[in-house]
Amino acid sequence: MGSWDPEKGSKGKKKKTDSSYECEKPWIPWLLPTIVLANIIIFVLMMYTNNCPKNNKGSKGKCVARYLGRFSFQPSKENPLFGPSSNTMDKWGALQWSKVVHGKQGWRFITCLWLHGGLIHLFANVLSFVFIGIRHEQQFGYVRVGVIYLLSGFGGGILSSLFMQHTTTVGASGALFGLIGAMCSEFLTNWTIYTYKVTAVTTFIAIIVLNLAVGVLPHIDNFANIGGFFTGFLLGFVLLFRPQSGWINPQHRPAGAAVIPKYKPYQYVFCVIVAVLLLIVGFGMGLLLVFKGANGNKHCSWCHHLTCAPTSKWPCGY
Repeated sequence: MGSWDPEKGSKGKKKKTDSSYECEKPWIPWLLPTIVLANIIIFVLMMYTNNCPKNNKGSKGKCVARYLGRFSFQPSKENPLFGPSSNTMDKWGALQWSKVVHGKQGWRFITCLWLHGGLIHLFANVLSFVFIGIRHEQQFGYVRVGVIYLLSGFGGGILSSLFMQHTTTVGASGALFGLIGAMCSEFLTNWTIYTYKVTAVTTFIAIIVLNLAVGVLPHIDNFANIGGFFTGFLLGFVLLFRPQSGWINPQHRPAGAAVIPKYKPYQYVFCVIVAVLLLIVGFGMGLLLVFKGANGNKHCSWCHHLTCAPTSKWPCGY
């Protein structure tokens, strides 16, 4: 299956190096498309159980798009994302610090990765999956991308639990931001093979800004986004770096050709020692602080504004 990547400027299955052509065989993406489909199905089922016309008490207004029946959305003052109520998200496994710590419901770190706060949230994530996630799975395979996705979502949930202790949040974007972070570190370590560098940087910035902007709305957790991004950024150094330009597989190396190491020394040092060490320390310290009940807002009085912008249209419930 041939593919064209506008960021690398290569078409087809072959990629030119300094000494030879190496055959690149893109993976057929199936994991992330399956995740996207699962997210859509879960959102539809969540809206079905939400049943706004029956369960809305009317204190915050009327259901939006009532013609959809039980699939109609909560009042915009309660959820401006066109989605379900906090109570419904909680029943479906949204992240709540008190239930994780005091209720021993650690599984919420995983279930929250499959939930979206509303149609706007779901649309922004699907768009990002198309432009980032599927391309990554084509290049690096489902195993590495799957590991990054899950661990980044978990890392985002840890940071969220340190700052969002009195609200119900969903963390699908945290896992997605992990893929964005991994893409950034892959871009840095493989800088020389990118032809259209400006296009790549512009793509990163546009998608990050879009998702962070959506993250200031209620029920979407920018702390999960930030935690997921840095987790994915470190995992990208471990899992996504490529052989340096000019390296030739020993099986295809011509006689007398110069031997170029597959990876540069700094790649080994940073990837194996620094990135892995930071991940272990970050996860360990983060979980310890979460279960000790540490509240990050006590040490950062303005940080809560990163995840919700209060207006007259909706409350934030810090």
